[in-house]
Amino acid sequence: MPSTAIPCLRYRDTPAAIDWLCEVFGFACQVAVPGIDGAIAHAQLTLGDGMIMLGSVSDEGEYGKVLVQPDEIKGRQTQTVYLQVDDADRVCERARNAGA
Repeated sequence: MPSTAIPCLRYRDTPAAIDWLCEVFGFACQVAVPGIDGAIAHAQLTLGDGMIMLGSVSDEGEYGKVLVQPDEIKGRQTQTVYLQVDDADRVCERARNAGA
């Protein structure tokens, strides 16, 4: 059964995050809508039957006004994502090699 829960994540450098997620975890970028000044207004990445949505950090709109980033709250995390992969050691090594 395909996933119906879709995590929505924000990044300060969303184009780099998209590249990193595709390189390390094997996501495929289905759509990336450019925003202002190199930002990404909306992106959809798929992995198997699952999907995540990404966007650049912005204080614009109602959605942006209620969200904060970890560096704005003393490094505490505001989101987590669980991925199920076939070979966790291989993915972990790729992530470390890509700067994690």
